Amino acid sequence: MATVKVTDNTFEEEVLGADVPVLVDFWAEWCGPCKMIGPVLEELSDEYGEQIKIAKVDVDSNPSVPAQYGVRGIPAMYLFKNGEMISTKVGAAPKAALKSWIEENR
Repeated sequence: MATVKVTDNTFEEEVLGADVPVLVDFWAEWCGPCKMIGPVLEELSDEYGEQIKIAKVDVDSNPSVPAQYGVRGIPAMYLFKNGEMISTKVGAAPKAALKSWIEENR
């Protein structure tokens, strides 16, 4: 499953209403570290398939949701399960570290 673009308008349905855990990547086009982890998140999305959804929220185009969750630095990854935010990770990280974080919180 490829990553899913989520907006302020689709966040509730795509993330909070999902029936699988959702990793939300808050990012921006101008953010170097965000661009570094983008391909890693795509790989993880393919590896996990239907077990987990990986969503991307562009903070420049969609300011409401990041403000609601207190996103102050990007990249910021928030893990949601059953409509609740259960864990956060701020900053770029290697694939192994991201996979470990997902596994710990799934």
